Amino acid sequence: MTRKIFSVVTTGVAASIVIGFAAAPPLQAQEPRAWNPQAAAHYLDRREAWWQSWYQARHDHNTLCISCHTVLPYALARPALRAMTGESGLTTYERIMLDSVEKRVNDWSEMLPYYPETRGVGKAAQSRSTESVLNAVLLAAYDSRQGQLQPVTRTAFNNAWALQDPSGGWNWQVFKLAPWETADSGYFGTTLLLLAAKQLPQGFAAEPDNRAHLDRLKDYLKREYPSQPLVNRVYLLWASSTSPKLLDAAQRRALLKEIRGLQQPDGGWRNAGFDPTPRKDQSVAPEQSDGFVTALVVLALRSARVPKSDPTLHRGELWLLGHQQADGSWTASSMNKLRAPDSDAGPFMSDAATAYASLALADTGEAMPGATARTTAANR
Repeated sequence: MTRKIFSVVTTGVAASIVIGFAAAPPLQAQEPRAWNPQAAAHYLDRREAWWQSWYQARHDHNTLCISCHTVLPYALARPALRAMTGESGLTTYERIMLDSVEKRVNDWSEMLPYYPETRGVGKAAQSRSTESVLNAVLLAAYDSRQGQLQPVTRTAFNNAWALQDPSGGWNWQVFKLAPWETADSGYFGTTLLLLAAKQLPQGFAAEPDNRAHLDRLKDYLKREYPSQPLVNRVYLLWASSTSPKLLDAAQRRALLKEIRGLQQPDGGWRNAGFDPTPRKDQSVAPEQSDGFVTALVVLALRSARVPKSDPTLHRGELWLLGHQQADGSWTASSMNKLRAPDSDAGPFMSDAATAYASLALADTGEAMPGATARTTAANR
């Protein structure tokens, strides 16, 4: 049986979730339309190919940057899409991506950080720490599907453990760009690392050394939770699918109530409700629902075992079903500034939105047929 990346885990918290959503507004009659996994896969492949060719993504030893907006979501979603579309084998872009990550992990001491100190004081250390987490999450995404822990993935986690702060978190990359490069963004990365570790096969998370690091990680997540922006707390809701004690019953009820209260009449959610920091260019945040936050919320709610019949979840799913674009994407806008859609950075949020929407709409109750195992670069 193959494993689905970050699959939903049944927990004992479903009852509290249902209670928390009991007062959701009534669902207006709508007929969902089917979404197109093939088109989503094509969009994500095209965007990953562009990223791999972009000069700013290239680094030493012929390796590539893992971006939180394009590459990491691609790695999380693309195997699920392949399983849905019946494709066989990794795409060319996945192979290039994995070869690059494995090279950086295996030759970790020889690799320069993505960002040197010339980009700012402390940037090299931030970059190194952040990359260690992203490498582990990305490689674990493939190992959890195939049910086999690769040595390079274990090495990636060891690299990350070595850079874990005494606080339990990581020294994260800060460029004052929400939602993944702010002073709070290490929280998001830590939630994904927890998800990744808990889903790895062969009892990885239960090994004594790994368990000690994960206990520190979970203590950090629980301690810092009250001060986090909503977008990070939604990531924690996703992570709680594998670690239900991250949120107590009162916190869960309050979080679900807050999410429900921000749902727009059309069933989606808007960026400003999840990170109220003013945009850097002082432009007005869009009023309309956004593909990224809507996809993230639906994905987290589904992972938290909210019943599909729940009005808030169902309306969010309907929004996603009704907003896939002709090119296969879901449109999302920057939290930081008004960006031209045809600029280099213009599609970044849509890349993440499309990957998360694909995961949110995928069938989370069945093992995925047709998944292919990843082999290390040395064996390809």
